[in-house]
Amino acid sequence: MKIILQKEVDKLGTPGDVVSVADGYARNYLVPRGLAIPASKGAVKHAESLKRAHGERTAKARTEAEGMAERLAHTPVRVVHRAGEEGKLFGSITAQELAEEIERQTGEHVDRRAIHLDEPIRSTGSHEVHVRLHPDVTATITLEVAAEA
Repeated sequence: MKIILQKEVDKLGTPGDVVSVADGYARNYLVPRGLAIPASKGAVKHAESLKRAHGERTAKARTEAEGMAERLAHTPVRVVHRAGEEGKLFGSITAQELAEEIERQTGEHVDRRAIHLDEPIRSTGSHEVHVRLHPDVTATITLEVAAEA
């Protein structure tokens, strides 16, 4: 059955795409949830406008993410944490703590799930942290961890 996607569906397509799927999948899942509509002549014109609007939204989101990445890259984030004499932290700095510090210091809201840490930060010093702001935009933040006096 040919359908037109109204919203983005993983592994199927973006709004405005005309795709062929199994009849049951379309009838029982996609159409009742408002994710798609059956393809017809009038609906194909509607699909073109959906595709255009989705492209504009995606371009706007990417532009905003690039601007945010630029601002974050130029602002080092400083975190003060309890540490031992050799620079090892008592505990660690997690993505959640880092997201809160970024928002507090820069005013930019960053979702903790967007912050990529190979492992939690457990030592003082300077660290590079990657933040995925958009599927195509990744910012690199300089994190300076200092020992609490």
